[in-house]
Amino acid sequence: MSIWTRIADALTALRKGEPLSSVFDRLRTPPERTVAFTIAVIALGAKLAKADGQVTRGEVAAFRRIFTIPREEEANAARVFNLARQDVAGFDLYARKIAAMFPPRDPVLVDLMEGLFEVAMADDGFHPQEEAFLREVADIFGLTERCFRCLRARFVGDVPPDPYDVLEVSQDAPIAVIRRAYRDAVRETHPDRLAARGVPQEAVKLAEHRLRDLNRAWEEIQQGHAA
Repeated sequence: MSIWTRIADALTALRKGEPLSSVFDRLRTPPERTVAFTIAVIALGAKLAKADGQVTRGEVAAFRRIFTIPREEEANAARVFNLARQDVAGFDLYARKIAAMFPPRDPVLVDLMEGLFEVAMADDGFHPQEEAFLREVADIFGLTERCFRCLRARFVGDVPPDPYDVLEVSQDAPIAVIRRAYRDAVRETHPDRLAARGVPQEAVKLAEHRLRDLNRAWEEIQQGHAA
């Protein structure tokens, strides 16, 4: 059964008039977290896409860069997007329901934030309203300021990301400690690790950006120590 069929089943279980946000109360068990993750990215992404006052084709297309959506499943993905966009509930309610499913600063919440930054940057701009939206979601998820700053630098690109922030190590840490942090981060970015956390196979593209940035950060730090 595909992730999109399982999403369709989850939506069908909603009672008449029940908001999309209530679906997260039924998706707490590990096997269903892949469904929750996908709905969360699409739902929060739909709210985010409205944050700057308009939903662009680029922002909608961003979901295709995050998820592999078969043509026959487009209707199910579109239904989630439209339900979230029409829901009167604020994005903070969605974020709190999602945060309640995981421990604070859980890696899955960082995965989600990466997906949201991908949506925000789909129109090649970063609106102040989008930044405020993402910062509040990060706060609700319990992410640190350092983590948010790193994500912002990686995706927005108006300032180069600090390689030490990317690897979440201190600048005065021994090179052996930094190397270990780099290897641990790469291991956690492996598609098998993401799948174990509940990130669906359809969204493993998220790992591509992260792995690229991890490798670049490690190279920069190595060059700095060799100088």
